[in-house]
Formats: sequence, structure tokens, C-alpha cells
Amino acid sequence: MDVPRIKTKYREEVVPKLLEEFSYGSVMQVPRLSKIVVNVGVGEAVGNARALDAVVEELTAITGQKPIITRAKQSIANFKIREGNAIGVAATLRGNRMWEFFDRTVNASLPRVRDFQGVSRTAFDGRGNFSLGIREQIVFPEIDFSLVDRIRSLQVSFVTTARSDEEGRRLLDLLGMPFARIA
Repeated sequence: MDVPRIKTKYREEVVPKLLEEFSYGSVMQVPRLSKIVVNVGVGEAVGNARALDAVVEELTAITGQKPIITRAKQSIANFKIREGNAIGVAATLRGNRMWEFFDRTVNASLPRVRDFQGVSRTAFDGRGNFSLGIREQIVFPEIDFSLVDRIRSLQVSFVTTARSDEEGRRLLDLLGMPFARIA
């Protein structure tokens, strides 16, 4: 299997730049992308079991691997959810699948978002991890619009080994994440 081009870019371009900018003592200190978690909440699955099957199929097409079904940890009467109900779907990507997904998201999917101005620079969690919400699953080229029963949003979390938001932001910036310009 070929090495993903974004992984090659990380090794050859990003690591040397980060080593120089943050003056790390070792290459092992340089932040890297450790995993990407794609999550879809399916609240309608409580009343419609087929909705969950459709989401599993779509997320499998988007990520290239079968996702797990997430279940409610506690009952919430206002939402008609009981403990153990299936309420979402999640896929954790690592290795080459993670790099390929990152490449497709940044270069193929995000530019297809209507009126795209870049992703928020502030969606970091304080530890260098970045979360991104995508309103429509149809921005991914793998999804056939004619087979979609309902437009759903998904959340993508980019988990890094960075120790601060500044390091995480710079890592993703060098990898090609299209951050919005500061006004």
C-alpha cells in the first residue's frame, strides 16, 4: 500500500518547520496527528430504526471503515431516550486511513461547502485538539445525493499530540487545514 501524500508532506516539510519554530530537542517532541474521530448524532433513531442503518452506511462510505453505534448512558425523559438506546454513530480513524481522510476532507470536501470562508481558528480545546462541525454529509464526494434520505450533520475531531492550541493550530495549518483569515 502506498504512503498517503499528506503523511509524506508531514514527514518531509512539516516536521522540519515545527522543529525550527518551536525549537524542540528531539523529532519525537514534534506534534503529530494521532487520530480523527467522526461522529454523527442520530436522535431520530429512537423512533425510526432505519435511520441508524442509513447513517452507518453513509459513514462507512465516508470513512472507509465500519463505525460503532453509540448508546445513551442515561435516560432523558424530555428527549424520550432510555438508557441503552442507540443515539449515534462514531468512527475512529488511525494510520493511513486517518491521513487519507484528512487529505480528502481538506482538499475535496471542505471546498464543496457553500459559502466556505475557512474553518474557525478558535475551535481548539486547550490541548491542541481541533473540532469541526460539517452541516451536510453530502459535501463528501463518496455520498450519492440521490440515495440520501435526510441531510445530517457530523462532527470531526482532529486529535493531536500537541501540548498547546498554538502548536496544534500550527501543525494543522502546515498540513493544509484552511483556517479562516483574521479580519
